[in-house]
Amino acid sequence: MSALYKRCCLLSFLLVAVSINSLSKINADEGMWLFNDLPKDYLKSKHGFEPTDEWADKLMKSCVRFNVGGSASFISSNGLVLTNHHVAFDTLSKLSNDENNYAKDGFLAKSMDSELKAPDLELNQLQKITDVTDKVNESVTADMAPADAAKARRARIDEIQTAATDESGLRSDVVTLYGGGKYHLYQYKKYTDVRLVWAPEAGIAFFGGDADNFEYPRFNLDATIFRVYEDGMPAKIEHFLKWSENGPDENELVFVAGNPGRTSRIFTTDALKHQRDTRMPYILDFIRRREVLLQQFGLGGPEKERIAKDQLFGIQNSRKAYMGMLGGLQDPSVMATAEAAEQKLLEKVKSTPELQEYASAWDKIADVQKRKAEMQGQGVLISSRMFSIAQELVQMATEDQKPSSERLREFQDSGRDSLEQQLFSSAPIYPELQQAVLADEIARMCEIRGADDELCQKILAGKNPIDRASELIMGSKLGDPEVRRKVATGGIEAIKSSDDPLIKLALIVDDKVRADRKVSEELGEIEKQAYAQISKVLFAANGTSVYPDATFTLRLAFGPVTGYEEKGKSIPAFTDIDGTFAHEEGHAGQKDFDLPETWAAARGKIPGGTKMNFVCTADIIGGNSGSPVVNKDLELVGLIFDGNIQSLIADYAYTDKQGRSVSVHSNAIREALRYVYDAETLADQLGK
Repeated sequence: MSALYKRCCLLSFLLVAVSINSLSKINADEGMWLFNDLPKDYLKSKHGFEPTDEWADKLMKSCVRFNVGGSASFISSNGLVLTNHHVAFDTLSKLSNDENNYAKDGFLAKSMDSELKAPDLELNQLQKITDVTDKVNESVTADMAPADAAKARRARIDEIQTAATDESGLRSDVVTLYGGGKYHLYQYKKYTDVRLVWAPEAGIAFFGGDADNFEYPRFNLDATIFRVYEDGMPAKIEHFLKWSENGPDENELVFVAGNPGRTSRIFTTDALKHQRDTRMPYILDFIRRREVLLQQFGLGGPEKERIAKDQLFGIQNSRKAYMGMLGGLQDPSVMATAEAAEQKLLEKVKSTPELQEYASAWDKIADVQKRKAEMQGQGVLISSRMFSIAQELVQMATEDQKPSSERLREFQDSGRDSLEQQLFSSAPIYPELQQAVLADEIARMCEIRGADDELCQKILAGKNPIDRASELIMGSKLGDPEVRRKVATGGIEAIKSSDDPLIKLALIVDDKVRADRKVSEELGEIEKQAYAQISKVLFAANGTSVYPDATFTLRLAFGPVTGYEEKGKSIPAFTDIDGTFAHEEGHAGQKDFDLPETWAAARGKIPGGTKMNFVCTADIIGGNSGSPVVNKDLELVGLIFDGNIQSLIADYAYTDKQGRSVSVHSNAIREALRYVYDAETLADQLGK
């Protein structure tokens, strides 16, 4: 389970493109499909179902994106929103304190008046998708240097976004697809008054803990319900999902609508090897280090354990996910297959006159990987929350002196509201944890760059990492959102005159941060242009019926509800309530397998045989967490919360042999509300 979990299986762009003549063939039910380009012919021929435009539009507008990561859906006409407990975990932690630990103990609003307002959530409901490829590309000419091309493209995208926002009042984001082959404008209605209605205890939401994470069978109720408000009243929602009476049948075709984060299936083998040999090991070293730090911090007492839990949960989840991805890329057969496929594709390109001009794209990408490897670990390796706030304030003051189109993307006018919502969030910041994290980040940077490095010496300012971090955090007032707002309002003069030590540190490293970012953007532009050329090879053969890599935008995946074989055993598609209690008994004495007291008390009340979880072959990754699973009639039958261990290479490849997405069954949510949490009124609102 994870808000950012990386699910993977055995497909990649290279495997799809074994030869140009085979591009029209889709491997099984793979694909994260654009809502404005669904594979209708394939669905009709393979599954006997052809979605109408009205069907797609209703599903699209019934879905919601958590701007900070994760998916969700509207499940009532009065604004109820369903997502995962682990997607909500950050908000649950921010609403908690030393008296009420909602992340651990759960929450139920007995009335609308008692629903808790989230401090900084923004939910996005997609309204419209428009192809703006020509408008973006006309800003870049062939003779432009990469840095100039990146600047021109960024300016044009800002112009498009700003004009669209001014005209519609909707959040408007230009999204890069096919590595730069296409650009689409996504427009969203925003909801920023979001309130917590119900969350179960962590003991059932994450039943089985780290041991069961990414495993199957599972027995989790990884679900949470919010409500969106407008003008202080529950929002009136036109498009929402009906609630299925009985959930899905085995082998039934189901659909997953959500916002998968990022896939890299268009990557060349050189790019895959960079991930395998350089980037992922580096990230895993950081993750393991941070995990130990947070565990040690949590040993300081119950309150410190609570404070660290949100970050620790995400770090542990990322560790297991990255290990799964890396393990997949380290499989010699996977890389050998990719290399063979790439070689066949290159031979086809070189032997086809109209495609030969694109042959150099692979060499350009290979060169970029070398330069990325040289840069790794040489930047400013500090990202703690309070320092990031200081850095954001410093950069914003500088960027605001420029026209919007010339600013760094995150500071452009089109995204200003979302930026400020996070920057001025009232969510608590805990100085002791910030101090521990910052001290370790400074120490890590000194280890990688060498403590005598000039930049490290400037950051240390004559002190050791622990004392320097204490001085920086304890001397800063940026934990107060009103102080942050005042500094932001004061602009560049407020930054120059500030005596806040974190702002001073951000000023010290700003030139280095900007220089590194400039190089990264130049390399990104080279890659973007190269992958755009590779995409043209695909378009020349088959248009856009080869789906693009995921971009944390709404996609449709699908597949049957079906089990699989593992180690000679048949793994059933469904688990049920009886298995849940048996799973607890089979792990007696293990803390992560202790069901909450509410479940023990309700054991005789929950109808026997109530389904808990199920698996299907839908193609998903991180960001899909919280996605609704629906049937052909657009009834909600489940809630995506995980992938199994065999799916942990899906950023790069897909297979339906054993890889499965894992969902909470719709019946489990409804019956838990009725029989475990005494929330009959809430249960009666589902799908109405």
